[in-house]
Amino acid sequence: MTKHLLVIGAQRCGTTYLHHLLEDHPQIAMARPTRPEPKFFLHPEQVVRGYEWYRQTYFGHAGDAVLLGEKSTSYLEYAVAADRAADLLGDPQVLVMLRDPVERAVSNWRFSSSHGLEERPLSDALADNLLGSRDWDPERTSVSPFAYLERGRYIDYLEPWWARFPDSLHVVLLPELVAGPAAARALFEEIGVAPAHEPHGFDTAVNSIGGTAPDLPSDLLDDLSGYFADSDARLAARLGRALPWRTP
Repeated sequence: MTKHLLVIGAQRCGTTYLHHLLEDHPQIAMARPTRPEPKFFLHPEQVVRGYEWYRQTYFGHAGDAVLLGEKSTSYLEYAVAADRAADLLGDPQVLVMLRDPVERAVSNWRFSSSHGLEERPLSDALADNLLGSRDWDPERTSVSPFAYLERGRYIDYLEPWWARFPDSLHVVLLPELVAGPAAARALFEEIGVAPAHEPHGFDTAVNSIGGTAPDLPSDLLDDLSGYFADSDARLAARLGRALPWRTP
C-alpha cells in the first residue's frame, strides 16, 4: 500500500538537502516539480479537489514507489496544514528538519537579502527583530521573509503537528544528518523504507547561498542565545535529549 510523507520545514534548515537524500531512495518518489514547492495544504481551493487530483498532479511519475513525499517548508508555520493533511492523507510520515536557530536566522537573512526582500545589514535586521516583528507582503511570499528569530522557536510551531501526528512526526537535526551516511540509513528505517540503501551525495551541500555572512557582535550573539534559550530547552525536553548546538 502506498503511503505519504511530508517534509514540513523548517526553512533554511537543510530541507533541500533532505529532499535530495529522500529522492535518491528507490522506494521514495518526491513531488514534481520540485520548485515551486507544492504547498498544496496551504490552499483550500486545491485541497477541495481531493486526493486523486493531488496524487495525479504531483506524483504521476511515482511508478511502484511505496512512499510519496512532498517538501513544502511553509507547512510548519500553519497549523491548519496539519489538519488538512490528516484529513486527506490519514497518517503520513512527517519530517521536520532543524538546525541551530542562530545559524538558521543568518541563513534566512542571506536568503532574503539575495532575493531583494531585505535591505538591512545582518546585525541591524536581527537586533530589530529582537524588538518585534516586521510587516511583510503575503502576496510576495507565503511566510514572512523577516521572521529570522520567530521561525527559530521551533517548539512553538511543532506542537500542533505533534498533536495531529503523535506517532509519525520525526525530528531530524541537521548536524546529525550530515555527519555521515549512517544517519540517513537510520532515517530510512524510521520512515519505513529499505535502510540498506546507500545515499549518494550525503556530503554535498545543496541550496546554499554563495558568499559569507558578516560576523555578529558578541553582545548580539548573547542576546540571541538568550532569546532562544526557553524554546530550545522546551524542544530538548520534548525530544528527551540535548540539542547539538550552542547553549547560552
